[in-house]
Amino acid sequence: MKIERRIADDLLILTLQDTRIDAVGAVPFKEAVRQMVQDFDGRVMIDMTRIEFLDSSGLGALVAIMKMLGGARRLELANCGTIVRKVLTLTRMDRVFILHDAVPTAGRSAA
Repeated sequence: MKIERRIADDLLILTLQDTRIDAVGAVPFKEAVRQMVQDFDGRVMIDMTRIEFLDSSGLGALVAIMKMLGGARRLELANCGTIVRKVLTLTRMDRVFILHDAVPTAGRSAA
């Protein structure tokens, strides 16, 4: 999965370029994000704008990513579409993740 990374103050924003987080891509997605967050101590937000499908494996990957962040930080998700929000609501994960309607626009790019 291709993921764009940028930093806005203390916020690491990961913008997903694929349309699905499913059983096929969940493990590579989780590993890619793990590498991107391992040396970052601030908040982490995943921009879900392009995600049209999220299955239980994808949801499990998001939970695993939040666990990687440690107990003091919660994974933040932005721009969740109707289908993704429905999955999060039905599984009550909308209470676990911090959900945002939009991503901050300021910040610098980071490789």
